[in-house]
Amino acid sequence: MGVEVKGFSMSVQAYILIQSEIGSSEAVVLATRAVPGVVEAFEVTGPYDVIVRCGADSVDDLGKFIVGAIQKVPGITRTLTCPVVNI
Repeated sequence: MGVEVKGFSMSVQAYILIQSEIGSSEAVVLATRAVPGVVEAFEVTGPYDVIVRCGADSVDDLGKFIVGAIQKVPGITRTLTCPVVNI
């Protein structure tokens, strides 16, 4: 079952854990929030600097979204994608 966000239905959701350059986490949050498909983004503490919740129509689309949009945001050094599963 998909989730509707900003008029789009997304059947695949994921959390993306982001490591960013020192001092750039606020800019990364603001930039990722502007990317279509991002539901929410927050600065966090710990081994990651930012957590993004996003959605896509398929797993393939999710991969394309991460490589084509998220990883191109300036200041991001590494990402870890955690797809949401319904058990």
